[in-house]
Amino acid sequence: ANPLGSTGPAAPVNINTAGVDELETLPRIGPVLAERIVQWRAAHGAFTRPEDLDAVPGIGEAMLAALLPLVSV
Repeated sequence: ANPLGSTGPAAPVNINTAGVDELETLPRIGPVLAERIVQWRAAHGAFTRPEDLDAVPGIGEAMLAALLPLVSV
């Protein structure tokens, strides 16, 4: 577990292994969106690149742009 402040994650969050709690450390990701990411991954398999987050309902272009520097696969 990372000691996380309000500035966001210290290291990129792996969107293929992160649980709901870890995903919620990302800006603009709340419990509903975190759950959608986990459910999308369960239904479709691992993300192949961070840009694939745009396939998750509720993640648009602006949010994706904000998240890309903070996530990895």
